[in-house]
Amino acid sequence: MRRGVALNNAPMQARPIKMLDVFRYAQGASSVEVVLDGYPNYHHLMASPGLQAPKLMLERGINPSALVTAPGGRRRPVIGIRSSPWKAGQRSNPWHDEFDLDHGHVRYYGDHKPGTTGLPGATPGNRALLDAWHQHAATAADDRSLAPPLLMFRSRTVRRGVVKGHVEFCGVAVIERLEYVVQRDTDSGRSFPNIVLDLAVLDLAESGDALDMRWIDDRRNPALNVADTMRYAPSSWKRWVSQGRSVIPRVRRRVLASRLKAVEEQLPVVGSNEERVLMSLYRFFDGRKHAFELLASKVAAQVLGESGAMYREGWLTRAGGDGGVDFVGRLDVGSTGSSTPLVVLGQAKCVTPRTSIGPDQVARVVARLRRGWVGVFVTTGVFSRQAQVEIVDDQYPLVLINGRVLVEQVLRMTAQDHDGDLDAHLKTVVEAYENGVTQRRPEEILLG
Repeated sequence: MRRGVALNNAPMQARPIKMLDVFRYAQGASSVEVVLDGYPNYHHLMASPGLQAPKLMLERGINPSALVTAPGGRRRPVIGIRSSPWKAGQRSNPWHDEFDLDHGHVRYYGDHKPGTTGLPGATPGNRALLDAWHQHAATAADDRSLAPPLLMFRSRTVRRGVVKGHVEFCGVAVIERLEYVVQRDTDSGRSFPNIVLDLAVLDLAESGDALDMRWIDDRRNPALNVADTMRYAPSSWKRWVSQGRSVIPRVRRRVLASRLKAVEEQLPVVGSNEERVLMSLYRFFDGRKHAFELLASKVAAQVLGESGAMYREGWLTRAGGDGGVDFVGRLDVGSTGSSTPLVVLGQAKCVTPRTSIGPDQVARVVARLRRGWVGVFVTTGVFSRQAQVEIVDDQYPLVLINGRVLVEQVLRMTAQDHDGDLDAHLKTVVEAYENGVTQRRPEEILLG
């Protein structure tokens, strides 16, 4: 019997795997045991009943399943992705993956490392993702139907001090964007190439926020053509296969009730390099807070520019008479030849990192906004729960950039423009401050 061929045609029972469920992952564990050490057994869940097929492992960050030769051509059934946040910044994992499951977005770095020779596709993991990208970015539905779904997991700590052996299911994703980047190894200071992917986590609401693993079983079955494997696929996957990139905003996972962020979520991890950088930013600008407004303006440009719209930096307002506005920018929404400009008003607050920005401070910016304008509030601190509640409840067009996001963007700019030298970066900010200040009305930026 061919490896992977179905042993029988008996109906398979649904095997749902729910978002954020935690599983015991043990390398040599049997797939027979349903529960292992009090947690659902990962290998039992991933075993495909009726198929003789290799285990779907999570030994590496990127775990492509074996190719299947089936009617209609070869396909890769699935790629398992495992992120280990507890390793971030170490030599074995010098990158920092970003998970925003409530908004259906994951930013995931490939597995090229400082000591890896060759281009970013030299490792098996990166090579599998690059191959998958061609299918995920395909313009034809037939090509997208062959694309391997990405099953997302991240390591979880279930007991104090024990960070290995348990994984949390983070959904099924498609590749929305792939970029080639240069990263820096914090230990050696060496730069190395890699790839980074923006992944759209698909909405599973119609199936109870769960994925039916029979879909993956079908994709692994060489007796089935790709059309037959769609019977248990999530409806969001089917819509993406049918309509492509344009439908991603409508099939992306959204959790509307969780837009409020706790203090810990707004600050870097305690003891991390990012925490030290944030404190350095505060100390550096504490005696020159007006210069911080220029840094905030540039960070706002980075954040708003990532939305796909075109952001243009404007100017800084004069100290003492800003009336709740520290910088002005312009956001051009749309495509070339068919866009509309929006005025962006920004407020910057350099405060000790655990200081909360309250609703009254946020309200000063909101009060200056006119119809169609957008506000940005950048701080080294955090935003109070009440300030966030008022923005959500009243649907204010205000982007909040807390200390955690601030330091992430500053580090990215420092790596890109100053070869990782933070002191040199901050020095250029101070030197450029005076030239960035002008006395103009915000709406004048629409004339340029």
